[in-house]
Amino acid sequence: MLRNKIIISALAFGFIVSFFSSCNKDITQSGTQYTVLNPTKTDALAGNWKTVIADTAQMYGVTAPTLVSSLDYRAELDAIKTAQSNITTDEQTAINYWGVGNTLRWNEIMRALVSKYNLAPAPNADNSYSFPDQTNPFAYPQFPFCNPPYAARSYAYSSVVIYDALVVCAKMQQQFKRPAPYANDAGIKKLLPTTNLPSYPSTEAVIATASVELMKFLFPTEIDFLNAKAAEAKDVAFVSGLATKSDIAAAETLGKAVAALVLARAKTDGMKNAIGNASLWDSLANRSVVRTVNNAETTVKEPMWLSLDFPQRPPMLPFFGNVKAWSFAKAADVRIAAPPLASSDIIQTQLAESLNFSQNATREQIAIVHFWADGLGTYSPPGHWNAIAADLIQAAQLSEVRTARTYALLNMAMMDAAISCWDIKYYFYYPRPSALDPRIKTLTGLPNFPGYTSGHSTFSNAAATVLGYVFPNSAVDLKAQAEQASTSRIYGAIHLRIDCEVGLQSGAKIGNLLVTRAKSDGADQ
Repeated sequence: MLRNKIIISALAFGFIVSFFSSCNKDITQSGTQYTVLNPTKTDALAGNWKTVIADTAQMYGVTAPTLVSSLDYRAELDAIKTAQSNITTDEQTAINYWGVGNTLRWNEIMRALVSKYNLAPAPNADNSYSFPDQTNPFAYPQFPFCNPPYAARSYAYSSVVIYDALVVCAKMQQQFKRPAPYANDAGIKKLLPTTNLPSYPSTEAVIATASVELMKFLFPTEIDFLNAKAAEAKDVAFVSGLATKSDIAAAETLGKAVAALVLARAKTDGMKNAIGNASLWDSLANRSVVRTVNNAETTVKEPMWLSLDFPQRPPMLPFFGNVKAWSFAKAADVRIAAPPLASSDIIQTQLAESLNFSQNATREQIAIVHFWADGLGTYSPPGHWNAIAADLIQAAQLSEVRTARTYALLNMAMMDAAISCWDIKYYFYYPRPSALDPRIKTLTGLPNFPGYTSGHSTFSNAAATVLGYVFPNSAVDLKAQAEQASTSRIYGAIHLRIDCEVGLQSGAKIGNLLVTRAKSDGADQ
């Protein structure tokens, strides 16, 4: 029963993202149909939680608000009442869209953009390949190619910036204690459920501002679209009676300041060196391989990974393992043991298993393969787990700040999982089953990077570990989903069993590093 439930859920997620990326409709018209957010807990003391980068003791340019008795403030309230008396159909549609939760929607927008840009560049006429260029993003191939590591990093930064901005915002709200507009004027209608939290700076506007500033860096060809979405979210906060123009202005100042801090990390985290160059790629492929044989280290001649694309494609982000992580100092600190020799009995047994699945997979196994594939044109494996998180968040009716914390923990774990996994992949440079036995044909696409260890397995168990901590009643189901995602790569003849088993172990280790952080961030006290 669990397996069938998981498959149906994931197919629904895939349809939604495909719809976003395959048509030109405004995402406001196409978002997932969730219920309006009415949080079970307001988290009024979230300003005391531990941030990732920002400092809750700083004001970041935000000054004290005017008194609610001032003429200027009264004029702001009157402006809301005027706007509410003239609500358009488009504004009502936007209210319905953003009313389910601003953090939830910005994550959904990120998934749609990842899906849109998760396209590998085609070869040039001379069989060479060009790379997306952030300094010239509209040139072909457009920046970015949102492959799994880039996607994991994007989800992480976009989640951290919202979380930090909201924690600092909550601190300021408790300091200034300016009630929301609907609490200051009975003539202002409550068009969305209210929390009785202070409104200066605006929660909704700080989410929108921090998100758009960060996402414009990650997706520079989408600036107009992102600016429009941010303006729409702020207008909803205003017309719904949740925030005045000065509440929103203060949030814009704060959101930009926090985004600048997060962007400073992103610009110096080593991502720009993750592609490498032809000389460095050759050095990886031509390395001697050191293995322990009969309890002694020796240099052996082992098969090395080779791109099977035609024309042969450069390796995908071979130096992503050097990117700065959130939970460990360097990837070598969490690197796992070397795989067995390709000639060993265990590998030969697993190759036979892979050949059997490639030729004799059942219909159910094939369905599982495709349902977890998350390949080109999708929101990627990390996006799949963000979609799973979205349903859990909605069902629990988490507050904006607790939703942001959940996404931050989840996506920091998956970015670190990507860093660790890519370090392992290019350290051992281990071939995939179809390279070791040409009779093996995968049941879905063949990723352009080494096999050991499995990215799906590492991502999935890191995610399941974190989400299982946040949603303990779902922990067993989440682990089952992670194991199924991992096994799908064995069924598809994409990975040997050892790639997946060790990937699950690695993912759990990294997920637990973020759980340790969660236990000390103050949110559960």
